[in-house]
Amino acid sequence: MSAAADYRVAEGGDIALYPGRRTTEVTVANTGDRAIQVGSHYHFFEANRALSFDRDAAWGMHLALPAGLAARFEPGVARTVELVDFGGDRVLHGFAGLVEGPLDDPGVRLAAREKAIAAGFAGFDGDRAADREDAR
Repeated sequence: MSAAADYRVAEGGDIALYPGRRTTEVTVANTGDRAIQVGSHYHFFEANRALSFDRDAAWGMHLALPAGLAARFEPGVARTVELVDFGGDRVLHGFAGLVEGPLDDPGVRLAAREKAIAAGFAGFDGDRAADREDAR
């Protein structure tokens, strides 16, 4: 066996992230008292309960960032981020424990929404970052 690594170097130019997938933008405000970081492939719907944003719009999506990066949300600050649909089989487990199963199953979505509301996650029924005076 050779000790030399087998690798390829990409040609110069732009690399398209997530070509052909649906994207959306959401305005996010950190209503907590500490900075919050969310990783690039974390299901954004399940992000920290102190983040106020349209969680319904974020269903089945993650940050449109390269793998391994994260977005940081400072207390009291609102900012807009781009989200992209999960690919593959679109079956999630873990994260904040809100979603357990196929993202495209209406029952899974309803159960996750109910769990999030019961657990005090911000971002439902008018509690949107864009509407919060204290987060501007």
